[in-house]
Amino acid sequence: QVQLVESGGGSVQAGGSLRLSCVVFGYAYSMNFMGWFRQAPGKEREGVAVTTGEGRTTYADAVKGRFTISQDNAKNSLYLQMNSLKPEDTAMYYCAADYWPIAEGARLVPTQYRYWGQGTQVTVSS
Repeated sequence: QVQLVESGGGSVQAGGSLRLSCVVFGYAYSMNFMGWFRQAPGKEREGVAVTTGEGRTTYADAVKGRFTISQDNAKNSLYLQMNSLKPEDTAMYYCAADYWPIAEGARLVPTQYRYWGQGTQVTVSS
């Protein structure tokens, strides 16, 4: 059974930084697609950043230049370094993964991923 476990959320002031981590359990190989998604209260879940097994990355426009996604295949782990945080980044952040093919134009679409973590809260105060 595949399990994703996130950590690293917390509260920070605007301009600060946080690093999220996600570990995949129960899958012997590297996931082909892994990413970070977020959901703010009253809003739909949205893609933040995703990466392929080859390290090709895609970012949402709202986080480009501030967030960096990375992975460690040997540790089945995914990371999100978040810098210059803004109050509008406040949300529950979820790690997602899948090994089935996902078209390049759909990689930030939450419904493309079958495996999800429970989420970690990020709160940015002004």
